[in-house]
Amino acid sequence: MGMLLAFAPFIAYAVLQRTLGALPALTIAALISLAFTARDAFTPGRHVKALEIGSAVLFGGLALFTWLTKADWPILQVRLWVDAGLMLLVILTLVIREPFTLPYAREQVPQEHWNSPQFLHVNNVITAGWAVAFAVLVLADLLMLYLPDVPLWVGVAVTLAALGGAIQFTKWYPERVRNRAARPL
Repeated sequence: MGMLLAFAPFIAYAVLQRTLGALPALTIAALISLAFTARDAFTPGRHVKALEIGSAVLFGGLALFTWLTKADWPILQVRLWVDAGLMLLVILTLVIREPFTLPYAREQVPQEHWNSPQFLHVNNVITAGWAVAFAVLVLADLLMLYLPDVPLWVGVAVTLAALGGAIQFTKWYPERVRNRAARPL
């Protein structure tokens, strides 16, 4: 549940952009990300997370750019930037060998498992799954933005399927690995 709550800034942005406009929605999303980061920094047993720091930088940077340029971005353009930023952030956590899922997993798994190869492998695989999901989101955003003849529901369906698939994979994969490890040889 913790990892899903981390997407609250993205949900807030999507909802608020339609009513308040891009700049207020981006600013509020950045503040939500900063609030989650502060909560994690000052709550015992919690860990500061790359996704929340990256979200704060992403939304804050887009808000600053929007404010400085007075840009009035369509929601699809901002979604493209946000989804591409998320994809790059997730890929970066894989490249530096600190998958973004690790702090969430560490809040749910006893500490004695944190450095096991299996624990790290599961987090790498799940993070890679999210990278694929965000790549699909970027493709859906590009489709909706640059091929306006394609019905909007197609992009929305692809987006929902990618996110739903990543969420289900995140729940399913660790259980699958545990079940395989528990089977007798």
